[in-house]
Amino acid sequence: MAAARQPVLFVEYGVADTFEGRFEILALLATLPVRRLAQLEAPGPDLAQELTDSVFNSFDDALRALGISDVGVPKQIHKLASGWLGRRQAYAAALDAKDGGLLDAALARNVFGGAKALDEAMVQRLARYVRATAAAHDSASLDVFIKARAPFVSADTID
Repeated sequence: MAAARQPVLFVEYGVADTFEGRFEILALLATLPVRRLAQLEAPGPDLAQELTDSVFNSFDDALRALGISDVGVPKQIHKLASGWLGRRQAYAAALDAKDGGLLDAALARNVFGGAKALDEAMVQRLARYVRATAAAHDSASLDVFIKARAPFVSADTID
């Protein structure tokens, strides 16, 4: 959560400081430890599911704080879950293929909403941040994650 709240992502990277923009960043950054945990031996996959559940509990809390009714929250959660799954698959596939073009396209489409006046430099900066953080996760042991110390790179260190 702390990684997704870095002000630099919204101020310098151009991510919209809206519910949707915050969802996109959280979905993107939560994908990284979930991807790594799913690759590790037990209990890695179980921890990946627990992390996913925790992210959705946070979405539930955020929707309620926005005033969404008890009846409306499950509908919104269903939409968010569908978006999360698609994004998780797209980001994981791009990172696993080590294809910068796939990652750039997924970030442009999801995080920046496919904006017509897209700043490619911002997309590429975000892609460098994602690749650096994914590399830190990929080299981390299960013990690092068990101790709740997922290695997130500071976004303000990426030019």
